[in-house]
Amino acid sequence: MSPVIIVVVAVALLAVVGIAIYNGLVQKRLRVDEAWAQIEVQLKRRWDLIPNLVNSVKGYMEHEQDTLTRVTDARANAVAAGAQGPAAQAQAENALTGTLRSLFAVMENYPNLKANENVLALQEELTTTENQIAFSRQHFNATVRDYNQGIATFPSVLLAGALGFRPRQFFDAPEEAQQVPEVRLR
Repeated sequence: MSPVIIVVVAVALLAVVGIAIYNGLVQKRLRVDEAWAQIEVQLKRRWDLIPNLVNSVKGYMEHEQDTLTRVTDARANAVAAGAQGPAAQAQAENALTGTLRSLFAVMENYPNLKANENVLALQEELTTTENQIAFSRQHFNATVRDYNQGIATFPSVLLAGALGFRPRQFFDAPEEAQQVPEVRLR
């Protein structure tokens, strides 16, 4: 074989490997974006349920305005944090989870509220949504791990930085925020 053919074959082989690496990294980045979109869907659902829950309990909890205000403010902060990335979003969502826990704890003191079917249905939906958020968070973090691993391992690391692939942040939550708030009204 002539040296020119060997060089052409080597360059073609490197190009094929480079294209395969690039395409693999793009697929992983798109999976991360898709997983984040799923978290956003579940968070929006949660945000939409909270005003309904607050309005449903407002009449029963006349002396608990402070708790309701904190839940409403935490929801507003969580919505606003959406554009600031996973770290800010996680912090705001953790604060919202904490205020929801305090709301549920206060609700335990109102027997009429425990019997309200609308409140029970909203709480069931909120509990289901919290479970879906936890699953979506786990899925997102798994895709981020795969993506970050993909851009940090050989041979991808040779091309990833030059092609604009940067590590992504995990959607971290403290241990207590990863547990679904327990709702016991019956």
